[in-house]
Amino acid sequence: MELDTVIQWFPGHMVKAKKMVRENLKVVDIVIELVDARIPSSSRNPDLQEIIQGKPRVVALNKADLADQNLTERWTQVFARDGCNAVAINSTTGQGVEKLVALTKKAGEPVMQKLAAKGRKPRPIRAMILGIPNVGKSSLINKLAGKGATRTGDRPGVTRGKQWIRVGRDMELLDTPGILWPKFDDPEVGFKLAVTGAIKEEVINVEQVVLKLLKYLKDMHPEKLKARYKLDSLSEKPVEILADIGARRGLLIPGGQVDMEKAARVILAEFRAGKLGRFTLDLPGS
Repeated sequence: MELDTVIQWFPGHMVKAKKMVRENLKVVDIVIELVDARIPSSSRNPDLQEIIQGKPRVVALNKADLADQNLTERWTQVFARDGCNAVAINSTTGQGVEKLVALTKKAGEPVMQKLAAKGRKPRPIRAMILGIPNVGKSSLINKLAGKGATRTGDRPGVTRGKQWIRVGRDMELLDTPGILWPKFDDPEVGFKLAVTGAIKEEVINVEQVVLKLLKYLKDMHPEKLKARYKLDSLSEKPVEILADIGARRGLLIPGGQVDMEKAARVILAEFRAGKLGRFTLDLPGS
């Protein structure tokens, strides 16, 4: 499944998105890069380093409750080796968000020290969230805004029309996240984005995505697959596993045949919700 057949990004969109992000970067000190903890590599923008042009950066691995905990810890170490602090978070529950704020402030200290050396008056550090679609940018902003934060309007010397969220006494977050595009050239990345929900179901072939998911689960986590769907054994072909699950769940069409699409949608929804277990599809070092 080629990614560019299932996600509507065109060169014009990319240019516009990059321009908007660069405009906003002018008014912030630091970038919070939000990725999906299940696919920390596949959910990154390939041109991020070139776009942020040396701004300090903190990586937040969101949806950590759905990812393999040990692999998430290894991913944070990978980012640290690359010179970038990282933290696992859950933007829905708020897990890890306080640590993210602390890391962001710490990463911004050199910027604040430079301003002080120039004789500038102390001010809160300014940050923005960057990430591909559907990784939880808005929910993270809302979670931060809900922790006693207040939204503020235009500021002198700051681009007009910007809304800022005050997070504590010494941090401000731009209310508008930067939206960037994922990689396009790798079909495996396309599959991972689709199966984790980064690509909307309306533009993917759900049955094909689930057949590939079932092959992955059969090869890598057969016991979890059998346990969830109460299967004594797994057929060799993913399409037969899909039919077995559909029959087990009573997902039938008139005539007694399995409704394969409905079965596929059930499996996809349960995988995304973590009901089959916690999975990380991108392995560190791969």
